[in-house]
Amino acid sequence: MSKETPALFGKTKLLEGQIDEFLDKVAEGAIYFERGITAFLEEGKLIGTCEEKLSQITELKQRCRDLRRSIVNVLYSEMLIPDFRADVLRLLTDLFSLLDLMGKNFQDLMIERDQNKEIESQIEDKEQKIGKKEFLDLVQVVVKSIETVIIAARNFFRDPKSVKDHTYQVRVYESEADKIAISLKKKIFATDYKFSEKINLRDIVNAIDAIADLAESVADELDIYAIQRTL
Repeated sequence: MSKETPALFGKTKLLEGQIDEFLDKVAEGAIYFERGITAFLEEGKLIGTCEEKLSQITELKQRCRDLRRSIVNVLYSEMLIPDFRADVLRLLTDLFSLLDLMGKNFQDLMIERDQNKEIESQIEDKEQKIGKKEFLDLVQVVVKSIETVIIAARNFFRDPKSVKDHTYQVRVYESEADKIAISLKKKIFATDYKFSEKINLRDIVNAIDAIADLAESVADELDIYAIQRTL
């Protein structure tokens, strides 16, 4: 912990614990998202694992809503950190948006089950050279961007001067996700699949990649919050 910038909540252990749990839940959601999407891509059909992970993400979202309401109540009822209260609430909202987007995009993929029944054969078609490995690489890089922005958020509360080191890494992951996504979309549209099938696969790539884009946006905001804390 930085010697120059004290912990944001000092002795308020309850609030500190609630915020830690909130961050834990978002990080946990990234794990479930990765496992769920990976199971879907690897097996090409809806199985218990996919349903279970979607349900777990939904439960995490509800818990984060409850935690956020409790945190807001404590911040205002105890008149804590008036100078940084708005930043903390915006940060929690931004991080919840990440969890929400993971759940929404995964749910959309599951809802479109009829169209997606042939995704596995499409992705594995070696003649068309759409590599399943690249889809999985994209998921992994996106999850890395989420995990890293969570680390940056934890440091905002404890060591704001180190936030920049982690937000830089988020941008690297986001850039890598864009490169993988572009490569995949080029391969998709170079195939002889029906146009509707190409669009479907492209939308899956875009939905996964969009999560890294949002993680980068959260990282950009975190940089500003951290600078304000160290002034």
